[in-house]
Amino acid sequence: MAEIKDPENTILMELKDGTVTIELLADVAPKHAERMKELARAGEYDNVAFHRVIDGFMAQTGDVQHGDMEDGFNLRMAGTGGSALPDLPAEFSKLPHARGTLGAARSQNPNSANSQFFINFKDNDFLNGQYTVYGRVISGMEHVDAITRGEPPAEPDRMISVKVAADA
Repeated sequence: MAEIKDPENTILMELKDGTVTIELLADVAPKHAERMKELARAGEYDNVAFHRVIDGFMAQTGDVQHGDMEDGFNLRMAGTGGSALPDLPAEFSKLPHARGTLGAARSQNPNSANSQFFINFKDNDFLNGQYTVYGRVISGMEHVDAITRGEPPAEPDRMISVKVAADA
């Protein structure tokens, strides 16, 4: 377990193999960090599938509109939805998309991030300056590495629960 310095800006994501501890970078991307906490506190991320997992690249999740459905149609739709909240403006920074960082998933529009995010399996410098970095895994990266691959995976892994450490 990682040392949690700021429980209000730390996410505890329960996966099938264990807990992933994520430090939110509220000083770098305050709107994205706040959105993740808001959705976590509402239980919106619980049971949401990792719908796009590309070996050697990243694992994407957070489609709270479609990602918690069990049927194939909604899993195919996963990745096309967000939350009921408005989209967020880009909060680009000089932070690199390094292994273990969280990036805000979005459409072609830089200001279209909402609830979806991805965790980088490796350094993905080609994403730098194009997607908002707003968190980093500080423990449990081995559990992220174990997420089932696919677009979407036949039997996708899910975020069992996502909580703000201050509330846990």
